[in-house]
Amino acid sequence: MNAPLLRADEKIDDSLKRATKYLLETQDPVTGGIHNRMRNETAMTSLAALALASQGIQPADPTPEGAALRKALSFVLRADGQDSEGYFGVADGSRMYGHGITTLMLAEMVGMGMDAKQDELIRTKTRKAVALILRAQKEPKSDQNRGGWRYSPDDRQSDMSVTVWQVMALRAAKNAGFDVPKDAIDDAVAYIKRLYDTETGKRGGGSGAGGFGYQSRGRETSTTAEGLLALQVCGEYQSEEVGGAAAKLLRDGIRQGEKWFYYTTYYYAQGMYQMGGKFAETGAARVPELLLPLQSREGWWEGAGAEERQGGKVYATTLAMLSLAVKNHFLPIYQR
Repeated sequence: MNAPLLRADEKIDDSLKRATKYLLETQDPVTGGIHNRMRNETAMTSLAALALASQGIQPADPTPEGAALRKALSFVLRADGQDSEGYFGVADGSRMYGHGITTLMLAEMVGMGMDAKQDELIRTKTRKAVALILRAQKEPKSDQNRGGWRYSPDDRQSDMSVTVWQVMALRAAKNAGFDVPKDAIDDAVAYIKRLYDTETGKRGGGSGAGGFGYQSRGRETSTTAEGLLALQVCGEYQSEEVGGAAAKLLRDGIRQGEKWFYYTTYYYAQGMYQMGGKFAETGAARVPELLLPLQSREGWWEGAGAEERQGGKVYATTLAMLSLAVKNHFLPIYQR
């Protein structure tokens, strides 16, 4: 009875190996960056580092994969990658999106530096990056936008997509022992919940399904998957909003060709796994079913729509890898 599951796991493992090979071949031999020489080099390299670490690869490993992760980490830690305010989003133009991604990656790498000097550098840069996230959250904002983040540290608006990366970065930093005030998490949770909408417009009514919007209440698939995972990493496993979002995703699923497909699949895979039971089983079956046929022989994935194609193959490949690697449970941020 277990043979089909083993075959499915073997297909996923083979897919991840080919994707890893692509990332190693794409890595700049001089700088160590892993990107498509388009833009957002630090953010893309950070995503690649997370994708490698999600398979259990560590910088100290005496393997080509370990060496690649070491070089990628060194690229992110370069002196000009973070400004004097602690911001990672200027040098590569990735704004607060990239800042959250890079801070998340560094927080996950705490304690994994090649030596005490590098590990202290990881801690120092992470500490400054976290401080910037916390300062940005405290910018004067309207009641609707309070608690969230948007494109720049001084932005007085907020949106779901940028907010989720900051929330995950803060949670990873807290897990790693950094000081993250409880009110920062509470304010972020409150902001995300203000974007929640039920199908009936009334709490506790109808099918129980609901979702999240981008800057106002809504039920778009991508933002619903984002909100689901964001609240879970904040410990909101039993909230009505988490239950409603999971119910919607279980019923409606996700499809190839949707806008922000790889982004949505990443959040869907992680969020459904966190739910456990039938949600986790459905996600574990659906994600490889969606992603494996789209992988090239060379190991990469590429966005189908204009929105994701502009991110390049590293963007789509790393998100696909993080989606498929859920079963490994190696990264602390994704462990319930």
